[in-house]
Amino acid sequence: QVQLVESGGGLVQAGGSLRLSCAASGRTFNIGTMGWFRQAPEKEREFVAIWTGSTFYADSVKGRFTISRDNAKNTVYLQMNSLKPEDTAVYYCAARLRGGSSWPPKTRDDQYDYWGQGTQVTVSS
Repeated sequence: QVQLVESGGGLVQAGGSLRLSCAASGRTFNIGTMGWFRQAPEKEREFVAIWTGSTFYADSVKGRFTISRDNAKNTVYLQMNSLKPEDTAVYYCAARLRGGSSWPPKTRDDQYDYWGQGTQVTVSS
C-alpha cells in the first residue's frame, strides 16, 4: 500500500554531516505523518524527528538535525549536522496514515503503519 525507500546512510567522522532521504510511493495520499526513528545495537528503537506539517524533534538531536519534506517528490529528508558517535544507529523512515488527532506528536514506533528498510549511520570518533 505504501512503500518507503531510504538512502543516504554511511560512515562519517564526528562533527560531520549526512542527509538521509525517504521516498514514499503507493497510496501516499493516505499518509498524515512521516517520521524518523533510530535503533542502536542493544537499544530500543527511539524517536528522532517528525513531519506533520509542523516538525518535532527529540531533545537529543534538536538544533543539529532538520526534517523537511518535498511534497512534489513525496520525499522526506533528515539533515544531520554536528554528528556525534552516539548518533550511530540504523535509521528508519516511518509513515502514519491519516486519522485521529494530530496532537500530541506521534513519537512511539507502534503509532506508525509503514517502515522503510533502514539505513546504517556510523559516526567515528
